Amino acid sequence: MQNRITFSSAEIATINKVVSMSEELVSNHYKMSASEWLRPKYDVKTLVDLAPEEIVDGPFAQIVRYEGQRKETALGSAVFDYFKICLQDHAIKSVLEKTPTITLYPFCLYIITHELIHIVRFSKFLQSFDASPTEKLDEEKRVHENTHHILNQVQVSGLSPVFEFYRKWRQPLEGMRIC
Repeated sequence: MQNRITFSSAEIATINKVVSMSEELVSNHYKMSASEWLRPKYDVKTLVDLAPEEIVDGPFAQIVRYEGQRKETALGSAVFDYFKICLQDHAIKSVLEKTPTITLYPFCLYIITHELIHIVRFSKFLQSFDASPTEKLDEEKRVHENTHHILNQVQVSGLSPVFEFYRKWRQPLEGMRIC
């Protein structure tokens, strides 16, 4: 594995704050109670905690789905989806280096809110995790629109450059390629 830049401890503290805010914004948007929010089991991990197969080049994050089961149960009916949001520190930090108008907090707020929307949609069966490439592209557009809608209602310094960065996802899909 090549040597990739990871978040500092101060940046991890910022990410923890972002996760809390994203959870609150997404649960409010989907009108989910605290008990409902615990049902879609997930975690957010950064590069130092990722397995080699969870590290990718290009995207800022990816969701990996695992099958979970409580230790005390042997029945297949006790199996549940466990989602891991795998933040790609190196990709995020690369954008921050190249684009000085974008800062960590608002950029990660967008990324994590976006990924949490995906998880809610998978958990509520609004979208299949195993969709076709065309369906995945349509879903990306929907989730970017939802992310913009949720974040456009909050006062967070530095969101405007992030919205501009993701502007192409709020335009018609014609001419966009699946990567």
